[in-house]
Amino acid sequence: MFRSLRTRLLITYFLITGLVLALVGVSFLLFLLNNPVFTQLTYSKLENVVDTLNEGLSGRGLTALEANRLQEAVKQIDLRFRVRAILVGPRGEILADSRLGEGLEAGEALANLVQNQEPLRGEFKDESNARWLWVGTPLSTGRTLILAVPRPRLLSLREYADDVLKPILQAGAIGLLISILLAWLVSRWVAAPLQRMSKAALAVADGDYRQTLGLNGPKEVQNLANSFNAMVHKVQTSQQVQRDFLANVSHELKTPLTSIQGFAQAMLDGAVTDREARDNAARVIFEESDRLRRLVEDLLDLARIDAGQIEFKRQPVDLRALLSRVVDKFVLPAKEKGVVLENRLDELPPMIGDGDRLAQVFTNLVDNAIKHTPTDRNVVIHGDHAQGWISIHVDDSGAGIPNEDLSRIFERFYQVDKARRGRKDRGVGLGLAISRQIVEAHGGRIVAQSAVGKGSRFTVQLPIVRPDDETLVHGSR
Repeated sequence: MFRSLRTRLLITYFLITGLVLALVGVSFLLFLLNNPVFTQLTYSKLENVVDTLNEGLSGRGLTALEANRLQEAVKQIDLRFRVRAILVGPRGEILADSRLGEGLEAGEALANLVQNQEPLRGEFKDESNARWLWVGTPLSTGRTLILAVPRPRLLSLREYADDVLKPILQAGAIGLLISILLAWLVSRWVAAPLQRMSKAALAVADGDYRQTLGLNGPKEVQNLANSFNAMVHKVQTSQQVQRDFLANVSHELKTPLTSIQGFAQAMLDGAVTDREARDNAARVIFEESDRLRRLVEDLLDLARIDAGQIEFKRQPVDLRALLSRVVDKFVLPAKEKGVVLENRLDELPPMIGDGDRLAQVFTNLVDNAIKHTPTDRNVVIHGDHAQGWISIHVDDSGAGIPNEDLSRIFERFYQVDKARRGRKDRGVGLGLAISRQIVEAHGGRIVAQSAVGKGSRFTVQLPIVRPDDETLVHGSR
């Protein structure tokens, strides 16, 4: 019952509103008790009684009554007006008191109280220290009639409920109703976007990635909705990448398998009879199976890096020597294609890393550079170091990479020249993706620059990691 956010907000608002109203009410009552307004109201009430009695008190009134009838007279005043009536003599002696049980000291002090004060009003304490407010009216023969009531306390405020407290309670009730209405509106304003977000999340869980949320409600809810929209977009993109990945893998596997199956079937059917045809069929089967092996190895590398299952070695690496060995592997292929391969590396400081994985990166970059460089053009490998970083540049003189493709070349299976699919020297679009992850695992970065018609430059930047550093990331980007 109390699990929903909206219900909890309502209950919270109700409790806060009730607590505030209670505190305000108590504070107001304490203020009234310490405020002279009730004292003045009490004096006014007593003076009204005096005015009512004045006619009866003038002439003979209480003055003409015999002593044994004075007590009965003040009791009648008490019963009629609910005030304590005290008849005081000239010397302060109490001639009659409607409430004899509530003692009052007589004598000189009481005489001074009623004879030396103008107007005849004030406050006194009885023998129990109870405080009384009084108003007096002089009679003939030096007598004084005192009308007194207890000083207003919390319980006696009910006498003024109609005049003061009732309007206050009505205002409090109206305020409570308004606060309830506002609390309901605010809770709905806060909870409604969250309810829509919950429904949208369930729809996304069911595979509907078209869900978007409006930026409504409080700022925090708007930020949450914006984050939700960004998450849905990323999930949708990730799902699309996964579908494209599976499609590309299927295509890259299907093409060589078709070739292998076709030539193997021809050999089994006896269609390949002469030695030259058999050698050609065997060569195609070998090349395509080798391509499948490399594809599977690349896919396994990607999966292991993504899963953090590759342990990158931490050992000293001489990049100049490592790159020299990489270049030596491509001297013959470059010569066969008519490409000039230049190694212009100077001395480089040693670093800490995984030499085998770094060799894999530079092998891929140099191989790509030779493949994309026309005959009689150059591929140059050079480097430098500054401010704790080593930069290795691989420059080719090929056709260059268009700007719209430059930002995507490190995506898996992305190929700039779609026409290269099916050619002997084609790649599968995984080399640069793997290279980027290896470089980033070393705390570095790989960037590409290109000018169409002039060539491209791939730059690998690596930190000069000391043996006691923790820069090298194991098995993750």
